[in-house]
Amino acid sequence: MSDFHQTGVVTSLHRLGKPDLPRLERELLDYSEERPIALVLPSLFSEARGPALKGIVDELSQVPYLRQCVVSLSGTAGLNEFKEMRDLFEPVRCIEGKGSVVIWNDGPRLKALMRQLGEEGLDPGPSGKGLATWVAYGYVLATQESRVVAIHDCDIRNYQRELLARLCYPTANPNMNYEFAKGYYSRVTDRLHGRVTRLFMMPLLRSMKAVLGPIPLLEYLESFRYALAGECSMTTDLVRANRIPADWGLEIGVLAEVFRNSALKRVCQVELVENYEHKHRELSENDANAGLHRMVVDIASSLIRNLASYGVEFEAGFLNTMIASYVRTAQDAIASFSNDAKLNGLEFDRHAEEVAVETFSGALRTAGLSFVRDPMGAPQIPNWSRVSSALPSFLSELRDAIEMDAEEAGI
Repeated sequence: MSDFHQTGVVTSLHRLGKPDLPRLERELLDYSEERPIALVLPSLFSEARGPALKGIVDELSQVPYLRQCVVSLSGTAGLNEFKEMRDLFEPVRCIEGKGSVVIWNDGPRLKALMRQLGEEGLDPGPSGKGLATWVAYGYVLATQESRVVAIHDCDIRNYQRELLARLCYPTANPNMNYEFAKGYYSRVTDRLHGRVTRLFMMPLLRSMKAVLGPIPLLEYLESFRYALAGECSMTTDLVRANRIPADWGLEIGVLAEVFRNSALKRVCQVELVENYEHKHRELSENDANAGLHRMVVDIASSLIRNLASYGVEFEAGFLNTMIASYVRTAQDAIASFSNDAKLNGLEFDRHAEEVAVETFSGALRTAGLSFVRDPMGAPQIPNWSRVSSALPSFLSELRDAIEMDAEEAGI
């Protein structure tokens, strides 16, 4: 039976019945007259030569309804890498034959603009996915061509353009009245994937609810089936208002900002595909600065700071209680996942799952103690409303720099 169950405070839009991609794309093309759609793709240059991105480009070249496709390239890319990425995206054409835009975040013009922000007390932070996403959002706002912005990762190995259509549909359809849509999906091959979601995020939210009692932000976050998914779409009004972290806390930070800036009835989650496959990161249990270990530190830091902003007090005694509750909840989750895997004939390494929980509990302690020492932590990237208020011409300068990079590169 298809899953139509609604849980939590966020509406779920399910993948029911046989997919009908032609209908979705036909309707999105109609809706794009009123709500033009931009796609933002934060990417490292290393992904340009991988198998996933070429498949994504092949699929995007068949999408008929995009007004803009903006690729935000980072990862110490030089001029030749910039040209190579633009050549790769040459087949992706938007409405009226307009080509994709590749942003050279490591180029001298963009670097100079980021330094200018720092001198004005608006430091956007270090290079990374958060900054690449933010710069691309700024370009979309500067051009004023789109009203809806979608984003997804560039390492999806089984990408089909149905994912993009379903992601855009709730926010592009004017009759549905959503401002924000979060994607979700299953992540299963011959085993269960999504360790950070399964063994950290879900158990942590449940243990925090058990320790703290009902808190609206926790109820909201727990309603998302895949809170750490990199796929979402939103209106440009939210793009302008949201502040986001520059680190791996990006997804949680975005959800927390949406919670602040939008009514719950205008937020939904949408099932994108039957299964989702992308590259798998190493656990890095002995290195808190790499792999999933680093990711969990950043995610926990983002969550703790957002809860603190709503009045939750974090001190050493409470942290010990929270960590103990998390470990117990995560261990119970391992038993549940083991039984699920057994029923479905999947591989399941219980020892590896236990090691992951031990690593994640250490990361949670690291994040908690870091907060106790420095409650403010690394600042979030300023939202575009603040930047435009402080520097009214900055968005225009950003647009000009991006377009001049493209012209001088001969593309």
